[in-house]
Amino acid sequence: MMTIQAKSNIPTDFGVFTMYAFSENESDWNPHLALVAQNTDFSKTVNVRFHSECITGEIFHSKKCECGQQLDAAMKFMTENGGVIIYLRQEGRNIGIINKLKAYALQEKGFDTVEANLMLGLPADGRNFDVAVEILKILQIQRINLLTNNPDKLKSLENSGVILERRLPLEIDSNEVNESYLVKKKDYFGHLLERV
Repeated sequence: MMTIQAKSNIPTDFGVFTMYAFSENESDWNPHLALVAQNTDFSKTVNVRFHSECITGEIFHSKKCECGQQLDAAMKFMTENGGVIIYLRQEGRNIGIINKLKAYALQEKGFDTVEANLMLGLPADGRNFDVAVEILKILQIQRINLLTNNPDKLKSLENSGVILERRLPLEIDSNEVNESYLVKKKDYFGHLLERV
């Protein structure tokens, strides 16, 4: 059973967050995380972002995706409006960084993000958002606004006991590198994108 293993205040460029680490044991080096903005009231409807880890986009500012920009925008939004970012250790739509780089190499040969994953014998998207719902329950958050463009994240809340009040879009403008990637997200995965 997953529990809170540690928590501490983390000052960031966007404001101070309380960071919680969630796992089944305290020796887990890759726990899921929750960043809670200081002005967040769990007894009211809470703004929430389910965000999957993206080393390339968040740390190295890769232009192949918009993940880093989405995380920055979510942190800014939560600081200003209150809320929680649930940071899931599901790198590369849960295929891991090694397979993600292999998929990127296939993309350099002309395959798209879905084709590359499937050619490697991997799912197009292997993520599971049940753990995010579990974290909401551990934090005793009952009603949320979800900051997302992904319909799978919305579906994860159905029959969960957590009430979804509304979806808040989190759309980032495309660049010359990731436009086709965003189009694929819209056309294949059904992401709710208006700008591509």
